[in-house]
Amino acid sequence: MGPLIDCLRSVGGSARPREVILWIQDHLKVPPEATATTLKSGQSRFYNQVHWARQYLVWEGIIDDGKRGIWALTPLGWKTQIDDAAARQIFLQRVQINQAARKQAVPDQLSSEPTDLQEALPLDVIQELKLIDVLKSLDPIGFERLCTRLLHEHGFENVQVTQQSRDGGIDGYGVLRLSPFVSMKVAFQAKRYKEVVSRATVSQFRSDFLGRAEKGVFITTGRFTSDAEAEAERDGVVPIELVDGERLVELFEKAELGVKPKQVFEIDQAFFDQFRKS
Repeated sequence: MGPLIDCLRSVGGSARPREVILWIQDHLKVPPEATATTLKSGQSRFYNQVHWARQYLVWEGIIDDGKRGIWALTPLGWKTQIDDAAARQIFLQRVQINQAARKQAVPDQLSSEPTDLQEALPLDVIQELKLIDVLKSLDPIGFERLCTRLLHEHGFENVQVTQQSRDGGIDGYGVLRLSPFVSMKVAFQAKRYKEVVSRATVSQFRSDFLGRAEKGVFITTGRFTSDAEAEAERDGVVPIELVDGERLVELFEKAELGVKPKQVFEIDQAFFDQFRKS
């Protein structure tokens, strides 16, 4: 929780989840084996822990529970410093509150409830995983066609999928118009990866479209290693835009492509805390 607050404070008070996760990885020097560990759901345990740290801070009024996809400090958050001991105290208090609430609401279902709150998933993360599962269920050609539609929805023109036997490692091309006078040709790769995309894969993609496009976009349902991200931004070579599973979900939601907005009410535990007996 402390590093999460430190991250938001250092970047001006707000950031996207991915930016926060990468900041914490870098500043805490989280080893690759730690970020590679997954839960039964297939989600990264480290990713899950950062999301839960944010949820606890929302309950404490330290992080704003406003616009989805943006984590922002509240006025209280700007003034708050949390060390490991304080973070654990917040966690234990919330465990007690949630356990008491579940016991009162569904006493006959306690045996089926997760005993470790860190293994549970926040609602927005559950929705994200559901969409990722749908995308992974498509066959390769269907996923490429869907990504073509997504690129169209986000401003690309003349998007075409290459023939499977002649793509040379490239799934398609499109034209991104930067202004009425300037445009660029972009090559894209769309892969339904379950785990991580390596540096070598990103480097090979660049080699495949070199001389045929001015920029590359690599889309995946999985994640990119830190080395792959560094390779995509390496100086002196054609840049590649990386779109991982989390960002892919955001793009579908922004375009409202294949998803429908739905209002969901979440219990505000902090509100009810003021009416509990001390």
